[in-house]
Amino acid sequence: MSRKPTDSSGISFTALYTGAVWHRYGLSDDTLATEKGRWLYRLMTPFEAASKAAIGGNIRTFLLQRHLIIDHLIDQAIRDKGITQVLEIACGMSPRGIRLRQKHPLLHMVEADLPDMAARKALRLMATGRLGEHHQVTPIDILAEHGEYQLEKVIDRVFENSEPVIIITEGLTSYFSLETISEFWRRLAAAMAKRPGSIYLSESYYQPRQPLLNTTLKALGGVLGAATRSQVSFHFQTDEQAREHFLSCGFTSTTVHDPRSWYGVLPIPESRGEPMVRVIEAGC
Repeated sequence: MSRKPTDSSGISFTALYTGAVWHRYGLSDDTLATEKGRWLYRLMTPFEAASKAAIGGNIRTFLLQRHLIIDHLIDQAIRDKGITQVLEIACGMSPRGIRLRQKHPLLHMVEADLPDMAARKALRLMATGRLGEHHQVTPIDILAEHGEYQLEKVIDRVFENSEPVIIITEGLTSYFSLETISEFWRRLAAAMAKRPGSIYLSESYYQPRQPLLNTTLKALGGVLGAATRSQVSFHFQTDEQAREHFLSCGFTSTTVHDPRSWYGVLPIPESRGEPMVRVIEAGC
C-alpha cells in the first residue's frame, strides 16, 4: 500500500528544540539557530531542571550523550575504515553536516529530511555558501514505498557508486511504533548490503524498569506524540533485545553503546544511575 509523504509540521518543533540545545552547548552554528528554538529552550528549562533533580537525567542530558557518541563513531569510521560518504536522515537543524565538512573537507555529506524541513535547512546552508557538490540537502520520506522520496531511490541518486556509506538517524525512530520502524530498518539493511562496509548509527530509548518512572515517561510520550502527531515509542528494555532485533532486520553486526562506557572518554554529561538512551551501531 502506498503512503503519502508525512507532514513535517508537527515533528519540526522538536527538531527546532534539539537545534537550540546543540547551539546552547557550543555544538552548532549561528546559521542554524532559530528564534522559535530559543523560545522552546527557555520554555523547557524548568521542566528539564525538575527532571534532572528527580531522575538524574533529562532530555538535554540524553541528547548530548547520543549526539557526541554518534559523532565519535562517525569520526572513527572515517578514520579507520576510510568511509567518505555520509547520509544524515531527519537532519532537522543538526549541525553535524557543517562540523563534519569542516573536519573532513573531502567528505561527501548529504542531509535529508521531509520536504518542508529539507527546504528550510537548504535555505540556511545556501545563505552561507556551504552547499555544493560535496554538501547537499535532499527531501526523503522513510515511509514512502515508491516515488522520488523513497529511501532506496534517494541513496542511489545522491551516491552514484557502490562505496560504503555512514547512515545516521538521530531523533527519528522513537516517533514510530516498533512495527513501522522495523520495516524501515529492513529496507535500510537491504540497501546497505549493496554497499558492503556501510554503517548505520541511531539511538534507542529504553523502557525504564522502575514502575513509577515508566508510567510517567509513557504519559510524557503521549503528550509529545499528540504534539507531533506521531506515536512516541520505547522499543526495547535491554541491550540484548535491541541487538537481536537489529540482527533480525538483516544487519550483519550490531553493537549497542551504553553512555556509561564513554564517561571520562568523551565530554558527555553523566546520568545518575542507568542512562535511558543507547546508541546503536549496525553494519552490513
